[in-house]
Amino acid sequence: MRIGEIATLVGVTTRAIRHYHHVGLLPEPQRRPNGYRAYTVRDAVLLARVRRLTELGLGLDEVRDVLADDAGRDLAEVLEELDADLARQEAALRERRRRLAALRAAPPGATEPVSPALAALLAKAPGTGSPSAALDREHLTLLDTAGAGGAELYSALGALAADPAVLDLYRRLDDLADASVDDPRIAPLAAELVAAVPDEVFEAIPEGGRAAVAPGFAEALLAEYAPAQAEVVRLVMEAFTERGRA
Repeated sequence: MRIGEIATLVGVTTRAIRHYHHVGLLPEPQRRPNGYRAYTVRDAVLLARVRRLTELGLGLDEVRDVLADDAGRDLAEVLEELDADLARQEAALRERRRRLAALRAAPPGATEPVSPALAALLAKAPGTGSPSAALDREHLTLLDTAGAGGAELYSALGALAADPAVLDLYRRLDDLADASVDDPRIAPLAAELVAAVPDEVFEAIPEGGRAAVAPGFAEALLAEYAPAQAEVVRLVMEAFTERGRA
């Protein structure tokens, strides 16, 4: 058989066959005096096996292992690993669909790809146009992605997020956008923000949660705020650090 004939018989392209030759997956057959490759039935069987394995999702290196027989892994072993990998992909897909369902159920505008637990928390928060509240939401989303959140923490934050009084704290923080770092409103606001967070929230922070945040996160977070606002946030962070040492 010539290359076009074996390609038609097995159901692959001649380009694929030449690629298999190039990467050493399929041995080059004998050539006729006119220079054309002469494929045998054995070549067709081997090529058909390559096609079946690639259709199952195996990469070419894995196919080479299977075809190596004595030197490579047994076909049953490779297929078992492939099945396990497909199971992991199915589980990941189900998790993505759960997250998508949570996003679809969230209020309009809540389109961040967050965990279902965080989506539920954000849905409890009253609507507001506060820039500070929007920043808090972004930071929670980032921590959620970094694995520094958790369902227990979000559950503990539920009552705080739903408290309308929090909106007044955000408003006061927004009012400091053009203030100087020695503004007398800074220290009282920081103290009220610290007092507003119950101990249950701090205790619900996963062990090692702070370590999960990349170095420099605190500095990057403070840089998001105007100077006076950043001073409020810095004081709040210091207070939480001290609470953790107590």
